[in-house]
Amino acid sequence: MKKRLTLIAAATLSALSFASWAETLIVGASNVPHAQILEQAKPILAKEGITLEIKPFQDYILPNTALASKDIDANYFQHVPYLNSVLKDHAGDKSYDFVSAGAIHIEPIGIYSKKYKSLKDLPTGGKIIMRDAVSEEGRILAIFEKAGVITLKPGVDKVSARISDIVGNPKKLQFLPNVEAALLPQMYNNDEGDAVVINANYAIDAGLDPVHDPIAVESGENNPYANIITVRRGDEQKKEIVALVKVLHSQPVQTWIRTQYKGAVIPVNQ
Repeated sequence: MKKRLTLIAAATLSALSFASWAETLIVGASNVPHAQILEQAKPILAKEGITLEIKPFQDYILPNTALASKDIDANYFQHVPYLNSVLKDHAGDKSYDFVSAGAIHIEPIGIYSKKYKSLKDLPTGGKIIMRDAVSEEGRILAIFEKAGVITLKPGVDKVSARISDIVGNPKKLQFLPNVEAALLPQMYNNDEGDAVVINANYAIDAGLDPVHDPIAVESGENNPYANIITVRRGDEQKKEIVALVKVLHSQPVQTWIRTQYKGAVIPVNQ
């Protein structure tokens, strides 16, 4: 009897020890591909005593709101240029003091059209439907400039370029940056506009192929738009955050990304 009680006590102490050792990390993420990628990290982190809880979001506003209010520990959905635009919009708000804990992957943005096969085929006065985010304008315009369809102001930084920086536009294309990102796939399916710019995550979620369906795709090389793990300043050195980034940078997870998305999502290790 005494031996049995000793074993029960030992088991209880072991359970209590594990409970005190285990940590829960709550990360807000877009459904595709971010939450899917995090799912691959979950069992690996569990072996290190970290329980990863994934909180899905459908838009680009609430994940930062949740981080500011400390409802989540980190988010995974945005790139640095977008984060910088958010911080600028909330300048003076101490709750919006965010930093990157590490870059994880790139989602090359694509331009889709049901009517035309290339950007050079777009008609005079063609309407280009875009996401309502100033931080995306430069990356989109760079695709058009590379195709020789427009010319940007000499010396302008491509990341910070705006529609107002277009100095050459022979086709008089109309760039319309006024649509919520989640609605863009539906506008493409409805054949609205002459071309629709769609972020890869929303394209994948809508059943599109971000590699083969677009008429133009940005390059993944030297791409400054890597999606990051965003945290409140000071949390980037927390052991759970460091462990998360390390796992996401690990060979098994990066290999899974390459295999799963076939070029639509490109892993990075920064």
